[in-house]
Parts: sequence; C-alpha cells; structure tokens
Amino acid sequence: MNGRGLDHDGTIAREGSLERVPAAFVPVVDAARARIAAAFGPDRLHSAYLYGSVPRGTAVPGVSDLDLLLALHEEPTGTDRAAAEAIEAALGRAFPQIDGAGILLFGTRTLLSDLERHDLGFFVACLCTPLLGTDLAGRLPRYRPTSLLARETNGDLALALPRWRARAAAASADGERRVLCRGVARRLVRSGFTLVMPRWGGWTSDLGESAALFGRYYPQRAEQMRTAAAAGRSPSAVPEALGMLIDDLGPWLAAAYTAAHGEKAPRPQP
Repeated sequence: MNGRGLDHDGTIAREGSLERVPAAFVPVVDAARARIAAAFGPDRLHSAYLYGSVPRGTAVPGVSDLDLLLALHEEPTGTDRAAAEAIEAALGRAFPQIDGAGILLFGTRTLLSDLERHDLGFFVACLCTPLLGTDLAGRLPRYRPTSLLARETNGDLALALPRWRARAAAASADGERRVLCRGVARRLVRSGFTLVMPRWGGWTSDLGESAALFGRYYPQRAEQMRTAAAAGRSPSAVPEALGMLIDDLGPWLAAAYTAAHGEKAPRPQP
C-alpha cells in the first residue's frame, strides 16, 4: 500500500486488519466474535466485520467505540435487531476500554446490490475487516478514488441537514448535543475529504488528514474543517458549535458537493 491508501494497481487498499487491533481491544473483539456467533448462528449470519479505529489500530482505550457490521443471509428482522442491541449492551458493560459498541445489520442482497455497489459495497470491501464467515469482498469490485465513488458515498449530504437541525432543536441535554456534534462533525469531515478525493487521488479515513487535504483545495473553509475534525474526536455541547456545523459549513459543503459530483442515487424510503 502506498502513502495514499492505494494498492500497487491504483485501487483503494483495505484499510484495517485483525493484526492491527491494539492489545487492549483484543479481548473485546474476541468476546464480540463469540457473542455474535452464539446469537445468530450459521443459518442467520453470513459474515461479520469490524470497522473504524479498532481494526485500523488507532483506537484509544476508554475513548474509542467498537464498530461492527453483520451481513445476514436474509434482510434483518426485529428479532435480529434486538439480538444486536443485547450484544451492544453486554459488550459495553463488560469492557471499560470501549465507549460503547455499535452493530449495523444488512442482508447480503442489499450489500451486493447494484444500487449499493459504490456505497455499502465499497464500505464492506475497503473499510471493513472480516471477523466471521466468508468475506463478501470477493464478490465486489476493486474501487478507485473516482467522482462516482464520491457521489455514491456522500452525495446525499443535503438530505441530512434538516434531520440534524430537528435533532439539535429537540436536544435538551449536553449529552445529546455532544452525540449529535460528534456524528455531524465526522460526516462533514468525511464528506469534505471525498469532495476532494478524486483530485487528490487516494483514500484516508483519518479525520485530521482528511481535514488537511480538504484545506489544500478549499483554504477559505480550512479552519472550519479543522474545527470539525477536532469536534469529531472531542465533541462540544455548546449550541454555537453545532450551529457552525449545521447552518454554515454543512449547507456550503452540500452545495459544493452536488456541483462537483452530483446527487447520490435515491434510496427507497423505509
């Protein structure tokens, strides 16, 4: 892999591996593997994956969370979601080195669909690390840092803005605002990076590097993006911090994104 996150053929390299899991998180990963296998079983579970800072080797004990994706043979049911929530809660209680656990559930048909080829498919193939089962990456293409990938990963940013504003208006506690600030900031930094990704010609998931690369191309917004990257790591409960993200940087970024890459293909409404 070169310094821009690419393999020798110019495709985006898979960014994590089980070998990179920090020692403090190995017991958490082992427990997650065992609990998932016991709760879902081979008839229900096709494969399971880690993603985020733990398989990238950058997780910080007591700060980082454990992120997992489960690919099911069929589309997830309410029973599946309840089982996933029970695992999340059990891992959070048992391991103080994680700031909670989160499990995404999808059917393999969705993950391998043409509609998700350059969004969830890319996510599994490049940003997820196999934990259980047969890796779906073998049934997905190799990806390059193209405008198509930019459009399909983050070309729906404008749709998120009204939801964020509604959540910000309804938030009554500092904890709620911090959770929202963290999620909004991370989404904006990742969108800022993928906005410039085709021009830069590589891939990174590091928030600081993403903000710095964005700033090369949009210096007038560089300071705001650096602030967003900091908030993605240490979120603020101050309403003004959320306001800058949701009412200033966010709308500008959504418009610039649509102008550069177009809008993401519409998804069916749940």
